[in-house]
Amino acid sequence: MYELIETHGVPIKAWIRGVPCEEGAKRQLRNLATLPFVYKWVAAMPDVHQGRGSTVGCVIATKGAVIPAAVGVDIGCGMMAVQTELGRDNLPAGLAHVRTAIERAIPHGRTNDGGRGDVGAWDGGAPARAQRRWQQLLPGYTRLVKQHPGLRHRDPECQLGTLGTGNHFIELCLDERDQVWFMLHSGSRGAGNRIGTYFTVLAQKRVANAGVKLVDRDLAYLEEGTPEYDGYVEAVEWAQEYARVNRELMMEAMTEAVRKQLRAIPRVVQAINCHHNYLARESHFGEEVVVTRKGAVRARADDMGIIPGSMGARSFIVRGRGNPESFNSCSHGAGRAMSRGDAKRMFTLQDHARATRDVECRKDADVIDETPMAYKEIDAVMAAQSDLVDIEHTLRQVVCVKG
Repeated sequence: MYELIETHGVPIKAWIRGVPCEEGAKRQLRNLATLPFVYKWVAAMPDVHQGRGSTVGCVIATKGAVIPAAVGVDIGCGMMAVQTELGRDNLPAGLAHVRTAIERAIPHGRTNDGGRGDVGAWDGGAPARAQRRWQQLLPGYTRLVKQHPGLRHRDPECQLGTLGTGNHFIELCLDERDQVWFMLHSGSRGAGNRIGTYFTVLAQKRVANAGVKLVDRDLAYLEEGTPEYDGYVEAVEWAQEYARVNRELMMEAMTEAVRKQLRAIPRVVQAINCHHNYLARESHFGEEVVVTRKGAVRARADDMGIIPGSMGARSFIVRGRGNPESFNSCSHGAGRAMSRGDAKRMFTLQDHARATRDVECRKDADVIDETPMAYKEIDAVMAAQSDLVDIEHTLRQVVCVKG
């Protein structure tokens, strides 16, 4: 059940019982609640934590306006999970070569391509399967760039089918019956970042020119009925499709890489692909609204979703319960308990190695900020949202590739 956070705006309903919620996140939620176009209330998920402009782990429905920073710059970021017919017995005792095969198959992390500083792009252009999918995305991209030249990104094609950096990851997991799952987390890469940044700055300029005073400039909005609003919605929908295709391409590459290592065909039982940073036109309480989920997954009745834990922690495949109080939403993960800088200062390589001892993954200093202790306890997060989702499968990672 939710708790009410004190506010001078619309109500804030927060599913944070038994889960820490820092004051900075509450302050951001209160700021959101003061905006006149927010519909009914603000919903905060149990993984809620402070973000830029809008809190990560929050859901708002709006009428008449949208806030670009409330979606953020990783537009369409989300999860994909595939349940296979493989079992634990199909995996070798040591999984290092499986991780290496996945890392070779999918560009990830930060690379330096000819001095351009690209983040995880394909060398020499995208492979044929990505090029085919890019041709399907290209007409929409061309139309967007023609209308808004500032949206042009140097290599959206070369980043299609690549992971990126930060908290993006690829995992091989086992469920409660020791069935093998493939799981990954990524979004719309540099193209989505360009869209989010461009329209956030545009919204800030328009609000400033109109003389509107905001408690946080990152809450600048675009009003419905304007070309800027229409352009943003179209761009976000394109980026969401790019993100979905991006995850599908990586899953294909991962499946092929694992097949070659195991000499077994990983036939698919089910596949789930869901966004958690996005806009959607939906109907709630008899009204047509735009729902913004930043770090939240749609959880209508029987919707399948993915809630990952951190490296070394459990993850969950869930089924939505269609709770209208949350605008049919649930958390998108465990949620950070501390900043990346604090994690690097607080934990050692030995701490990280102990926390991930059962996972074939990186144990170096560059992933300390992603160590399990930097995140909230996933079991507490799941308990706090028991009225939002039902757990279908519980996964444990055995291989993790970090961006």
